[in-house]
Amino acid sequence: MTLKIAAGIAVVCAMASSADAQAVSGEAVYQAHCASCHDTTAPRVPPKSALQKIAAANILRELESGAMFPMARDLQPAERQAVAAYLGVAANGAATAADSFCSQRAVTIPNSPQPMWNGWSPSASNTRFQPAGAAGLTVERTRNLKLKWAFGFEGDNIVFSLPTVIGNNIFVGSASGKVHALDTQTGCTRWMFQADAGVRSAIVMVPAGSAHALLFGDRGGWFYSVEAETGRLLWKKKVDDHEAARITGAAVVNDGIAYIPVASVEETSARRANYICCTFRGSVVALRIQDGSQVWKTFMIAEEARKSGTDSTGAEVRGPSGVAVWSTPTIDLKRGMLYVGTGNNYSDPASEMSDSVVALEMKTGRIAWHRQTLAGDILNGNCQVKNDCPGPDYDFGSSAILERVPNGGANGRDLVLAGQKSGVVYALDPDAKGRIVWQVRVGKGGVNGGVQWGMASDGKNVYAATSDVVRRGAAGYDPAQGGGLTALRISDGAKVWYAAPPACDAKKGCSPAQSAAVTAIPGVVFAGSLDGHVRGYSAEDGKVLWDFDTAREFQTVNGVKASGGGVDGPGPVVVNHMLLVGSGYARTGGMGGNVLLAFSAE
Repeated sequence: MTLKIAAGIAVVCAMASSADAQAVSGEAVYQAHCASCHDTTAPRVPPKSALQKIAAANILRELESGAMFPMARDLQPAERQAVAAYLGVAANGAATAADSFCSQRAVTIPNSPQPMWNGWSPSASNTRFQPAGAAGLTVERTRNLKLKWAFGFEGDNIVFSLPTVIGNNIFVGSASGKVHALDTQTGCTRWMFQADAGVRSAIVMVPAGSAHALLFGDRGGWFYSVEAETGRLLWKKKVDDHEAARITGAAVVNDGIAYIPVASVEETSARRANYICCTFRGSVVALRIQDGSQVWKTFMIAEEARKSGTDSTGAEVRGPSGVAVWSTPTIDLKRGMLYVGTGNNYSDPASEMSDSVVALEMKTGRIAWHRQTLAGDILNGNCQVKNDCPGPDYDFGSSAILERVPNGGANGRDLVLAGQKSGVVYALDPDAKGRIVWQVRVGKGGVNGGVQWGMASDGKNVYAATSDVVRRGAAGYDPAQGGGLTALRISDGAKVWYAAPPACDAKKGCSPAQSAAVTAIPGVVFAGSLDGHVRGYSAEDGKVLWDFDTAREFQTVNGVKASGGGVDGPGPVVVNHMLLVGSGYARTGGMGGNVLLAFSAE
């Protein structure tokens, strides 16, 4: 079970008073249907201890319509209610308290809002670089960053949505599926919108007539357009009919079209008894932002899955499958292309675009070229249990970066930079069908290793943080292994510097792994760590300029009991003298949390 939001105390009370739910043992349901995943250290699966810190209503929502619906689809309503009540805790309702709202509830969007951080990156080339004027931070100001306010996500134990900042407004999703519109200066709430499932993707704002629309996806495979000024739903569209489909990466928008990556949870679904694995195919979908109508959809596997054999137990296998697109596409207007990274196959037979960087024509969705760096990478939850997976799970799970090689190097050509879970960073030539120009190893790699959520670049160097987390079963993470931040020269891949991970302390679930996405401004690189720290490094030599430990309790502006934990996922956002970062990542023994932190140097 992964998790979801709640409508509040009323839902929890209704669950508790249900005669049907009372007649069912939640513990028995858990042991029969959930323990095989959540009592293990499987990747992407939160342990039972993490579930026990989440609001019961959030768990129920996830079972009924979120990412866990494929695993819970055969349960009766009373069984879902019972297991949610058995695992979860009651929400305290503070998130909707009247004094958590702004005195001025209206959201105002300037005609030309600047500065801002809109979507996964300030630019469509996905550099995650904020220029000096928009950042409002320098090396010296970075040293003086202080906590300004903290906001708690009610009933959650993981923070994985990147804040979007437009003028004096912050728009951010949550694991419970609630999208919040907050004031940047105080963190007070302007409005809230409830999605059907958890919102992991960053939010993109676009003009919509006389108003503005917020575009985002959820972990149930729905894509939404919500009015920025009011939080009113404009339209929503299911981008894929597969029950395990989800949207994890943010959309990118150009000329009235939103380009949406589609991934899935079927890799985990394969752990279910009698599940016939697998049939999902990753894709990119182009929708008109005006009404959500589809322009094109391109699958990363051309043919539909079919029976392809049996596994070691004699169970039917279907394929090819998988090749999810986890991250935000990268726009190349010069060539009219989108670049996306793909994941592994889920089942036999292997396909040619797994573990690849793929170029698609923006107008038609036609695949122009792809560059596969590892063939035959097949993995799913069932073969992980049996320890007979043929593949190491080396996804390109982070967005590609489009950069211009500095003058004096390679005649000023463009390069597509891609970091892989293998621990290797690649530079590809977009004018030579993705030919590899250079490749450099920055980490050991693994299922949760290498480059996880994303790199950053400043036009001179590309900065790659590595995870390489090592799990120790029920003990959680190895506190001595993982992490590291490397600066590579874009022109030739030469290593400029390497910053070793600081030692991890004695906190339970502590790891030095640095799997969160990296953010850069002139002179500074920001990176989070599973040890709970967010740090600012000198872009010149990798020395630590600023360090803040988020793994503690915070007094929040909305009255929600909140604490930080591991810093993972989308990483920091820098805009207008402020740094925003979410803290808490309860996966495979990590430190959970539910807080958004705002720092300022003013």
